[in-house]
Amino acid sequence: MKRRFVIGLALTAFCGALTLAHARPPTVMNSPGYDRRLQESRSQLGSSPTVVEPASPPVVKPKRSKKKRAR
Repeated sequence: MKRRFVIGLALTAFCGALTLAHARPPTVMNSPGYDRRLQESRSQLGSSPTVVEPASPPVVKPKRSKKKRAR
């Protein structure tokens, strides 16, 4: 009986935590002015000419081989 009560209490707490996780604070809202400025700044970044130099291949050093001892 005590074990069932503890399990039930744990499930209730878990379900309560899940419902709180989906809530968002009241200060979060859609702002059309912010969204418009964000889109404008992104479009300006996309139209600006950027020069990207190709990456040079990495320099590969020759591997040293172990010397074999003569027997």
